[in-house]
Amino acid sequence: MKSTTLQHPPQRLSPWRMPRPTLRFWPVFQRNLLVWRKLAIPSLLGNIAEPLMWLVAFGYGMGALVGTLTINGTTVPYILFLASGSICMSAMNAASFEALYSAFSRMHVQKTWDGIMNAPVGLDDIVLAEMLWAAFKALFTVTAILGVMLALGISHSPKL
Repeated sequence: MKSTTLQHPPQRLSPWRMPRPTLRFWPVFQRNLLVWRKLAIPSLLGNIAEPLMWLVAFGYGMGALVGTLTINGTTVPYILFLASGSICMSAMNAASFEALYSAFSRMHVQKTWDGIMNAPVGLDDIVLAEMLWAAFKALFTVTAILGVMLALGISHSPKL
């Protein structure tokens, strides 16, 4: 009778290991996109309304009091100064909301991650897909806001 011995003991996975995502993140990203497409218009309207509210309140209201600003020797209207900050704020707000609240809701409340984990998709793939989805949604939101600002004539170039 031949005895078998293990040459190497099984390795335990460390909680501090580097993530090893595969290309299996793509279906998870596509799933988020398909779900978002059903609510795209209300989502974009909500993401566009807040920066426009700030621009109307502070840009036109307080902009009449402030006038222009001199930045590095260049005179800039206050509303243009506020518009560039509004775009940055919207990008951070959209990405952080999507990465924090929406991902938590999919993980804990809706149990979507549990269903996805029944497929041959690892947790690293799900987390990567959620991060890329948050970045994509922030990019899409900022593009929509920039388009509205260009339509309103706040900026004449996409550079702001």
